[in-house]
Amino acid sequence: METAKVLFTIFGLEVTGHVTTMWAIMAFLFVVLVLMTRKMDKVPGRFQCLIEYTVEGLLNFFSGMMGKKMARRYFPLLCTLFLFILVSNWSGILPLAGHVEGFRPPTSTLSVTAALALVAFFATQFAGFREKGFGYLKHFFQPFIFMFPLNLIEELVRPLSLSLRLYGNIFGEEMVVAVLLSIAPYFAPALMQMLGILFGFIQAVVFTTLTAIYISSATADAH
Repeated sequence: METAKVLFTIFGLEVTGHVTTMWAIMAFLFVVLVLMTRKMDKVPGRFQCLIEYTVEGLLNFFSGMMGKKMARRYFPLLCTLFLFILVSNWSGILPLAGHVEGFRPPTSTLSVTAALALVAFFATQFAGFREKGFGYLKHFFQPFIFMFPLNLIEELVRPLSLSLRLYGNIFGEEMVVAVLLSIAPYFAPALMQMLGILFGFIQAVVFTTLTAIYISSATADAH
């Protein structure tokens, strides 16, 4: 695993290239989304229709797994995760990405993917307690009380599997592109980066889909 280089410090806190890129992506998404939703017309134009179609498509996708009520309730979280992971994955395709210390894809480091997985984990637990109260704890003892250790391990392993899956795929892609760049700097990396667009989208969908499934399982009437 590559050691992240510290670029600067803020109040004694070390800031790496991955964190710098992550902040830039957050600012980029904030500005874009504000501009996209600043002026919404009753009779939408082409651009507004595209936005509404995308949002509706994502909402219908999550509704198929969680039901319309739960999908609407947790849509802001799921949509934010999807957009952030997607842009983070695709940032590695931009020119000089990974070769300039201040510009590295956030999802190519385990600390960022682990943080995203923890967000998904705590969101799942919050959703369970929100919908069921302390009755949510019953699922740890189902179908038998002796299943408690296994059910607990399952809950704890989920964020680990989410973080390792996302990190492994993005970091592996970065390493392959770096090797190809040293062997055939003009042709081979271009093909891998085109595949990276597809893989980056798939990984964003997989991470968000699993998060939606976990929340749906935690809020379901029976486990």
